Amino acid sequence: MIAPNFNNSSPSAAAAMAQPVALVTGAGRNIGREIALGLVGLGYAVAVNVRTSVEEGQAVVAEITDRGGKALLCQADVADQAAVVKMIETITQTWGRLDILVNNAAIRREATLASLSQTDWHDTLRVVLDGAFFCVQAALPLLKASEQGAIINIGGLTAHTGAPERVHVVTAKAGLVGMTRALAHDLAPDGITVNCVAPGLVDTVRKASSASASPKHHSSHQTLLGRRGTSWEVAQSVVFLAGPGARYITGQVIHANGGAYLGG
Repeated sequence: MIAPNFNNSSPSAAAAMAQPVALVTGAGRNIGREIALGLVGLGYAVAVNVRTSVEEGQAVVAEITDRGGKALLCQADVADQAAVVKMIETITQTWGRLDILVNNAAIRREATLASLSQTDWHDTLRVVLDGAFFCVQAALPLLKASEQGAIINIGGLTAHTGAPERVHVVTAKAGLVGMTRALAHDLAPDGITVNCVAPGLVDTVRKASSASASPKHHSSHQTLLGRRGTSWEVAQSVVFLAGPGARYITGQVIHANGGAYLGG
């Protein structure tokens, strides 16, 4: 598999042999899995992060290696800063670099405002916001050393439209948009792009531990295309943002929702 070269100049022999590396959090299934597979197709070695879904993560790693790619299973809770630091250290020891960080891990369980517990509120914000922050901070030295560094956060439709019984999820995902724009300012001098992909109305397999089986907003929103999206289609936006054609795009939200929401 040929690794992409995003430089305009001819690479040295050593640089030509160096394969770029991506980390995808929450990569055991659905959108995270498709992102990992898509980045392998672009020429990346991929660190597949899971929190508890070890068997699913191992299956993704096996699928990547079966395709001739390189993958590493990284079991870590992104809401645990020490675990994130250790994960980045493992990636450094294995490959010596990190070029792309995809913050996909999330909790999306629904609850009425009256019944929403403080634990569920904090757990959601910790995984989505603290997790993204911890990963960015730990990965920063490696991303700065890359000539193609990019951070891609996975947001959501409801961060822009709102939704019932999702005040914790909407708050966390909206915060991720703000983080994206702030990081774009902070990291532009280092040549690191930061963008957000916001999926909406996508058919996924949901586990009760991290998401409600049938989100209420799926019945109240409709797409212009008349169908639900697929995880693969969302992943293609991430693949684009990780590629050489997106090096002039930063601080943006890319919506992948079939026209359910038309906004900036």
